[in-house]
Amino acid sequence: MIYRLLLISVIQCLLLCGGQVLLKFALKVMGNFSWSMSFFVSQLTNWWWLGCGLCYGAATVLWMYIIKNFPFSMAYPMISMSYVFGMLAAMFIFHETIPLTRWIGVALIMLGCILVAK
Repeated sequence: MIYRLLLISVIQCLLLCGGQVLLKFALKVMGNFSWSMSFFVSQLTNWWWLGCGLCYGAATVLWMYIIKNFPFSMAYPMISMSYVFGMLAAMFIFHETIPLTRWIGVALIMLGCILVAK
């Protein structure tokens, strides 16, 4: 049971993180906000929004499956893995420099997930 929860949680967290990455890309190309029709029409051709929505939608469906079929006290801490994937995305996709203190924090989150899964 725990391995199934772990696998599904990793997929859910990857989708959640993917949605955040695509949201950042969508916002980068969005331009300045205005209440004009041309602004909203221009957003319809911003395909990053579609990808973001698809990732969030799939992550939500998986989350509903997880909390329906697994103990909430085990399932909820598992979504903390999305922080780990977010840090990796920051490093590899956005080329951010990540200080050691943040890596220590990520290691503590991963340790917490392991302890919760036991």
